[in-house]
Amino acid sequence: MSHARSRLTALIALIALAAIPLAVPAGATAQNPEMTPEERARLMAEYEARIDAELVSERPIEMFDSIWIEELTWMEVRDMMADGYDIAIISTGGIEQNGPYVATGKHNYVLQGTCETIARELGRALCAPIVKLVPEGDIDEPSGHMRYPGTISLRQETFEAVLDDVASSLRAHGFEHIVFIGDSGGNVRGMANVAARLNERWDDAHAHHIPEYYRYGGGDFLESELGIVETENDGIHDSFGITSLMMTVDPTVVRYDQRVKAGLAKINGVPISPSEKTIEVGLKLRAYRTALTVEKIRESIARAGT
Repeated sequence: MSHARSRLTALIALIALAAIPLAVPAGATAQNPEMTPEERARLMAEYEARIDAELVSERPIEMFDSIWIEELTWMEVRDMMADGYDIAIISTGGIEQNGPYVATGKHNYVLQGTCETIARELGRALCAPIVKLVPEGDIDEPSGHMRYPGTISLRQETFEAVLDDVASSLRAHGFEHIVFIGDSGGNVRGMANVAARLNERWDDAHAHHIPEYYRYGGGDFLESELGIVETENDGIHDSFGITSLMMTVDPTVVRYDQRVKAGLAKINGVPISPSEKTIEVGLKLRAYRTALTVEKIRESIARAGT
């Protein structure tokens, strides 16, 4: 092939690269054997220069009001971090059986409400996407919740690897405090393990596992502060506290209408009807859980700074 044709090939590649900004993966031009090393280097330098320019470009529209990273644009995340948002919360839920009324995503629905209120009350904090898949029992020979259809389980090592990767991604972007909270008891060990390993590995960020989020004493709060006592045990993986928290997000996920129609609108002896009353209880319970968790996060961050 003539030198002129080789130059034409390089020019076409450069035009294509410019026409689709940032769409060409780094290293793609290196796969073209018709380019000289100098041409590949020049093209990649121009590509990297465009990325560098975009990373500092001005956001063209006003900020969207959200603390969920998945709902924000990358520019919004960047600008919030520049304004002091240096805390990222990784919450873990689960997909598991929860009896005949409550959706398998119980913990994830609770976290939709609690992570948001925790981040907003804490200040300078964003919520990473909820880690919805967690260990729920053995898979090949199903055990625990895995004996029930709909449950999805991860191996413990998979779960911990996911947490490590998510936390490390957030740290790579500049978050200084990575907070782990879990809505299911089976998640506690993995979060504690990962937080400990990250703190051994990192010297420019801190991982914080907050077990008090899970062990918040919801039943005691309901009884001592609101006078609500579960007088029965229905023997299913559910409680009035959990149901009330879920209803603050979406009453359909506890099958509220269907239970009212069937005359089954109660759990462990406590009525969940009328819905407005149960949602009011759920909001109070969420506020209590939020305040406790925020207090423990602040204490952990203060200890990390000493």
